Amino acid sequence: MRLLLVEDDDHVAAALAAVLARHGFYVTHARSGEEALRALLPDTGAPFAVVLLDLGLPDQDGFEVCGKIRKRTTTPVIMVTARADTRSKIHGLNLGADDYVVKPYDTGELLARIHAVARRTPPTDSGGPEEQRGTEEPQPLRLGPLTIELPNRQVSVGGATVPLTRKEFDLLALLAQRPGVVFRREQIISEVWRTSWEGTGRTLEVHVASLRAKLRMPALIETVRGVGYKIVVPAA
Repeated sequence: MRLLLVEDDDHVAAALAAVLARHGFYVTHARSGEEALRALLPDTGAPFAVVLLDLGLPDQDGFEVCGKIRKRTTTPVIMVTARADTRSKIHGLNLGADDYVVKPYDTGELLARIHAVARRTPPTDSGGPEEQRGTEEPQPLRLGPLTIELPNRQVSVGGATVPLTRKEFDLLALLAQRPGVVFRREQIISEVWRTSWEGTGRTLEVHVASLRAKLRMPALIETVRGVGYKIVVPAA
């Protein structure tokens, strides 16, 4: 698995690259945002499975780099940073990051998150639309003004498209397919993040908050204290 590590501190990068190499990753190290963007050009070889992106880069802010990456590729991005405030996490996820890991982190957890986001990304050469389409297209999910189109991963509210990150869409689609049913936190983390790491719980809360804000339907996703979350069907 090829991985792009964007980190300006050579000592940190060398230590992390050594660990990743021992676990079977082929690591390309970029020391700046510009180097990272050049490495992601389509003519530079096989695509990367994951980008590990530090936010404190010398030439441009990591948030800016993430936005540029998302405009040119669907490669999963994991932000790895010392910025632990919720506002930074939400901002990063809104820009298209697939996960957000705060330093210092447990190496085992980081490896689990890398594998989780890689598993959730469909291969880029998996065949054309005709090969991927089933015999019958699933019908859109409609919950009041909210419409979720599963095949093309589109979401709209009142006819206006709402751009969501990959994880936000997966979370919303999971809950919306069984309105009124309470999904346990552990179940959601297993289904959406494909991991059982306890540290993912905070990431779940951030994604729920981001969905409520983007959809402008704060009552849509209800928190069931001590259990998890459920979709509340809007009144007609």
